[in-house]
Amino acid sequence: MSQEPTERSRRVGVWLVGARGSISTCVSFGLAGIRAGILEPIGLCTERDPLARLPLARLEHLVLGGHDVCARDLWASAAELVKERILTEPLLEAARAEVEATCARMRCGTIDVHDRGLPGADPAALALGASPPRDQIARIVGDLSEFRAKEALDAVVVVNLASTEAARPEQAEWARLQRFEDALDQGRPQPASVLYAYAALSQGCAYVNFTPSLGSAIPALRELAERQGMPHCGSDGKTGETLVKTVLAPMFSARNLRVLAWQGYNMLGNRDGEILADVAHRAAKLKNKDEALRSILRDDQVHSHVGIDFVPSLKDWKTAWDFVHFEGFLGARMSLQFTWSGSDSALAAPLVLDLARLADFALQRGERGEMSHTGSFFKAPIAGGGHDFRMQFQTLLDYADRHLHDPPRSATEPSKTRFRTGGGLRSSSEA
Repeated sequence: MSQEPTERSRRVGVWLVGARGSISTCVSFGLAGIRAGILEPIGLCTERDPLARLPLARLEHLVLGGHDVCARDLWASAAELVKERILTEPLLEAARAEVEATCARMRCGTIDVHDRGLPGADPAALALGASPPRDQIARIVGDLSEFRAKEALDAVVVVNLASTEAARPEQAEWARLQRFEDALDQGRPQPASVLYAYAALSQGCAYVNFTPSLGSAIPALRELAERQGMPHCGSDGKTGETLVKTVLAPMFSARNLRVLAWQGYNMLGNRDGEILADVAHRAAKLKNKDEALRSILRDDQVHSHVGIDFVPSLKDWKTAWDFVHFEGFLGARMSLQFTWSGSDSALAAPLVLDLARLADFALQRGERGEMSHTGSFFKAPIAGGGHDFRMQFQTLLDYADRHLHDPPRSATEPSKTRFRTGGGLRSSSEA
């Protein structure tokens, strides 16, 4: 009888930044529902061939924990999602014990000083965010170390699901790792997403940025990932309107149809919508939504615009309307319109599990730096490349095909995971 690859028996921690938000709530209950056998793994790319044939960590061996800056209870988020017909009461009951265990592994996170006006912020998170950056990093590292030790984890993947941070000008210290660490030692405030990414990568954790926030995208942290031999990916999960755009736009290019205008309008009503109502936060989001379209069409003359409005009554149901005005043969002008209405959180949650499994797989294979094969998951892939969804997804399939022909690791081969328990990270008092 053949023996299953050793990767399948490993316990992998998935640390969610924004652990009580709607996406994380769907991740927690969805994962518990799959493990209980009452949900199918619909929406998980890693549960269909050829990805399903890779020796990825099993869903039943994933352990959830995380940080959040809000004082709200995860069960309150779940109750709201039940009202919106995204979760069900039977699922809540079936998952209760497992989700309670996940809640016990949640800790208070830190908040960007530029985001201190966020609604519902925990005073403890505000206090931590006002402390020197080295102290914030030390707290994050301590929580990650405790999580790994208490749960006897073989690896940890940190996934950023927090609300979009306010856009801010590029800082000179972000260009090089040494300059960035000098800035930390000097107590210069940094975006929370950057501090989480720094803590994760420096401590041997793979890192996934599902948000438009900076995270590991700055050059200094890309340098850190290479130095530490850590895989990372992002940014800004592609789940709705932009996903459709990156499928449709190549069609116009392939048929040599001239797109004259592509006007988009988004309405959303959850916490993300409330935060994006602020102009500084909305600017960070809009940049990625428009860039993918322009990249595919390769025409600077195209009029394109994306609007985002907060509509509280929509809750987690995001509605996007797009109008495409294009020119065909004989100069005939035509149009295409589509409306996308979907639950943002239910669309994103399975992708979070996919990315956590793929990041862990890369970690175990000793892969370092940007995970270029994950571009199809993001509006603004860190590794760059085209935005054509079909081509992006083919890159992922090619990656899977290559690894399916790799010999399985011997059970006696040492793990390449490097996880430190705080060594090398200094608080401000030690700097």
